[in-house]
Parts: sequence; C-alpha cells; structure tokens
Amino acid sequence: MQKEIVQKNDKVLRQVVKEIPIKEIATPKIKRVLKEMSLALRKQDDGVAIAAPQIGYSLPIFVVSGKIFHKDFIRGEKEFEKIPKKELPKDLVFINPKISKLSREKEWVPEGCLSVRWLYGNTFRSKKATVTAYDEKGKKFIRGASGLLAQIFQHETDHLNGILFIDHAKDIKEELPPIKN
Repeated sequence: MQKEIVQKNDKVLRQVVKEIPIKEIATPKIKRVLKEMSLALRKQDDGVAIAAPQIGYSLPIFVVSGKIFHKDFIRGEKEFEKIPKKELPKDLVFINPKISKLSREKEWVPEGCLSVRWLYGNTFRSKKATVTAYDEKGKKFIRGASGLLAQIFQHETDHLNGILFIDHAKDIKEELPPIKN
C-alpha cells in the first residue's frame, strides 16, 4: 500500500525516535517499512532522501535515493524518470544512524523537505559528515560524506530527533510546484 508523506503539522514529525534493537532489524516489519519508504521516495521527482517519520513511523531509519549517485545526477533535475530503474544505483539504507563526526567547516545551503511542501530556505550545515548505522541486514557500517550527501545525513538525522529544517533555516520562501502537463 502506498504511504502518504505526512506534512509539517503531523505530530510524528516532532517525536524523537527510539533505537531499534539489532535483532529486530531484519524482521518482516522493518523490511515492509523500508519498502514503503523507497516507494514513497520514488514517487517524488524532487526527493533525494526520506526518514521513517515522514511516512508516519516513529523509527530511526532513513533512506537515500540511489539517483544521487548516478553519473548524470544534477540536483533538481527531472530527467531521472527516463533512466531505467535497473541503471540507477541502489538506495542506501541507514538504520539507527548516529552522526559520529561533523566538520567544523560549514556553509549555507539551499534546502527543502518532502514534509514541508513547498517551502525552501537556507540552512547552515557542516560540509562533511560521518554516520555510523546499520544496513537492512543488521550489518554495522560507517559512511563518510561531503556536499549533498553530508547535507542529507544532517537533514535526515534531524527528522529522527523531531527537528524540521524550517526550525533553523533562513530566507524561507514558498515555491509552488511546476504544473504537470
């Protein structure tokens, strides 16, 4: 069943999630949630990642779209709908993620959110971030990132702590979606 992306006034977005016991990570329940998250994310042309609270689950999980790793990815570009799914890199799953390191060097970056339609603003984010998490099989891993992926780590981790980007963004403005033909 297709899950709707909840919007900014939904209480689940303000909850701080509790960790999933390691032995429960590979259960059918978590697999179902991951599938629902990936489906919800794929339905959003402009979405690059999604956290479980965004589809109503107070769980410490986020998924990063594989499209951002494609050689032709350009932020905001809609051409990805034409690329066959099998050519897109696999989505990355982060369960019980913890940011273990943030660079001191920060920058103002444009940001939006699937749960804060159609507001955009600038957020002050570290240029680099490292996350320790578990994959869908319960295997622990560490992933470092810079640029867009570092920004995603920080944005999605905020979701797991009940924080929305509009809580700390500047120059917030509404930009209505393009009209589809």
